[in-house]
Amino acid sequence: MNQEKIERGTELILEGIGEDPSRPGLKDTPSRVARMMEELCYGLHKDPGDVVSTFFQEDYKEMVLLNNIPFHSLCEHHLLPILGSASIVYMPKEKRVVGASKLARALQVASSKPQIQERLTSQVADVLMEKLDPYGVLVEIKAEHLCMTIRGVEKPGTKMVTSAIRGKFTTDKAARDEALSLIES
Repeated sequence: MNQEKIERGTELILEGIGEDPSRPGLKDTPSRVARMMEELCYGLHKDPGDVVSTFFQEDYKEMVLLNNIPFHSLCEHHLLPILGSASIVYMPKEKRVVGASKLARALQVASSKPQIQERLTSQVADVLMEKLDPYGVLVEIKAEHLCMTIRGVEKPGTKMVTSAIRGKFTTDKAARDEALSLIES
């Protein structure tokens, strides 16, 4: 990440809104913003599949749910935060289960960059289908977009819901309904 460019860009934004970037309260803001962007966008050039790496052999064929995983991202259109939670369900195949934290880490890496929620949802589902090779994956994300909350239409509290359904969940209505009911419980 190019910290110097981010600092220069922040100074230009401050000047553009009529502020003096050299005044005491703003003097260190460009470097703070640069450090913040590095932290918020650490997943930009990382593959979320790389963190899905710890597997266990367990004779378990039922659904596995990691529910209400908090996450944050940046709206790629306005660079404002997206704040939400995700639920991930998968059905293990061939005794292959994954450490629960790996599901959350895949979401964390995928969301740590400028993003749109629809793409994020699909990326997490696709990575888990590829790495786990389960019978099916269902990912549901609910999130508030600050670009819609504090500007534009100004509708705080509004949440966007997206889902990505893969494998058996696309063809087996009973399995899909069970997964969705687990998420809602």
